[in-house]
Order: sequence, then structure tokens, then C-alpha cells
Amino acid sequence: MTKRILIDLDGVLNNYEKDKYDENFIPKMKDGAYEFLEKLSQQAELYLFTSRNLMLSVKWLIENKLDSFFKDVTNVKLSSFLYIDDRAMTFNGNYQKTLQEINSFEVYWEN
Repeated sequence: MTKRILIDLDGVLNNYEKDKYDENFIPKMKDGAYEFLEKLSQQAELYLFTSRNLMLSVKWLIENKLDSFFKDVTNVKLSSFLYIDDRAMTFNGNYQKTLQEINSFEVYWEN
């Protein structure tokens, strides 16, 4: 069975900056994203997972020649092997440790 991986758009595939967010404009693709997706798509079935407008997101994928790596674009959290997101953490079964991680969490691009 092929593994399904959901990949977030903002901050993972593009150069997202919270203070410059525009719902009608998706920033430039991050360096290395194409090569990353090219390799990963050979190992798993990829879905773009975003809260952005889906048609705008599809257009961005096509313009950046990334559309062939994705099976679909969704805003629904599908059952998956893995989720790749710049604002995610893994729950390890320990609520106290999770609270500590939440309180010290920083998005990499805000540093």
C-alpha cells in the first residue's frame, strides 16, 4: 500500500511570512522544494493540505510545475501516514510534556 503524506503549503513549500499574508497571493516557492517533492513523490502519494483557496493553490502548483507530484489538493485532514507542516508537533502520549512544548513552540521562519 502506498503511503499518503499531506504537505502544508505556507511555510513548507513557499516563503511564507505571517505579517505579509495576502489571501489572494501565494509567495514564491522555497529553494529546494521542487527537488524535495520530486524525490518524495517516488515514495508516497502526496496531497497538498492548505487552508487557502483551493483553486488559487492549484494554480500556484501549476505555475511552479509542482502539480504532477500531487494526487490532489485538500483542506480536509485525510487519514495519512504523515503530515508535514511548519506549525505541527508530534503528540507523544504525555500531556505535561506536550504543554511544555506548546509553551516553547516557535515557527522556524519567525526566528
